[in-house]
Amino acid sequence: MKNNKLFIAIIIALIMGVLLGCTFYYQFPAHKEVFANNIRLLGTIFIRLIQMIIAPLVFCTLVVGIAKMGDMKMVGRVGVKAMAWFITASFFSLAIGLALVNLFKPGFNAKFDLDNMQDATELVSKTDALSLKSFIEHLIPQSVFEAFAHNEILQIVVFAVFFGIALTTLGERGNQIITLFDKISEVVLKMVTYVMWTAPLGVLGAIAGIVAVNGLSIFLVYGKFLIAFLGGLIVLWTILIIAGYFFLGKDVWRLMKAIKEPLLIAFSTTSSEAVFPKLVENLKEYGCSPKVVSFVLPLGYSFNLDGSMMYLTFASIFIAQIYEVEMSLATQIGMLLVLMVTSKGVAGVPRASLIVIVATCAMFNIPPEGIALILPIDHFCDMGRSMTNVLGNGLSTAAIDKFETNSQEE
Repeated sequence: MKNNKLFIAIIIALIMGVLLGCTFYYQFPAHKEVFANNIRLLGTIFIRLIQMIIAPLVFCTLVVGIAKMGDMKMVGRVGVKAMAWFITASFFSLAIGLALVNLFKPGFNAKFDLDNMQDATELVSKTDALSLKSFIEHLIPQSVFEAFAHNEILQIVVFAVFFGIALTTLGERGNQIITLFDKISEVVLKMVTYVMWTAPLGVLGAIAGIVAVNGLSIFLVYGKFLIAFLGGLIVLWTILIIAGYFFLGKDVWRLMKAIKEPLLIAFSTTSSEAVFPKLVENLKEYGCSPKVVSFVLPLGYSFNLDGSMMYLTFASIFIAQIYEVEMSLATQIGMLLVLMVTSKGVAGVPRASLIVIVATCAMFNIPPEGIALILPIDHFCDMGRSMTNVLGNGLSTAAIDKFETNSQEE
């Protein structure tokens, strides 16, 4: 009943946010910018409260998960299964985006102003984030304290894996440390319970702010793009749920019900990171092994962003269509393969999807400044892809847990 109350509160906040945003956009346009800047503070407070507990939760749960497995063969086995799922899901997500953008052709005959591209300057300047050097530097923490201070999940995962493996080798001497981290995880998850009750305020602030600035008319201007992208998300959700049904059977619907709050919060706040603690809690309540959740979910947040993957090919080809850049099927498949690699190199980088799109466009002779054309609706697309990222990570964790349980029973 408690979970239903929070779910209902978020729905109400979502509706109120749209109504409040529309009020200022249409009735008080002179004050909409000031209103948006102030109301967004509610969303900022919620996100920062979540960010406050992500680093200790990821570290403690991952260390405890590896240490409790005890067997390094099991760690390797689960890790291989997880990466196999992530790579397969990424390929299908990219392929769906490629297929749908060619089917709907949302960029053809689009009447956009191609002269004013100042909004793209900042993103174009950040394409060096895709270099091998910067990826290695981002992957391995120079200081674990710096990684914790900046919530660098990928770096925390790397350090936690080393720490957990080393802790396992201590045998009984490491039991006290494992117990300590286990208790810290319980305390942090208790904090999550308190923090999540600020979620409706965060949703209200995020939605009201973006609607107040852009209004609902933006959906008419970008209607074809949004409809095509929505179609892609529906196809991707269908494939993910079918894959989940293959491993979980009818339990896939129980899982969907268990993670309904993280899905809704990710949609409303455009942040899959914001629901990480809640997703950990919900997956354990669903019945997943804490060991598997603690190990697979942090990896998924670094390498398994299905919604973002689909958006990469979709947006890149969309920009090519606007500029009437001819791309053969072979070239588009080449782009898909490039994105399979480059998309994994910016885990944790701010606005990573947009940076990858800019770099990919430049690589395939598509004007990279065209990214400015999708910035006005990127927030709305981010709502769908963040929600999809959460779904993909929830399904992958539950499926790998079920697969591992079956393997042990045999």
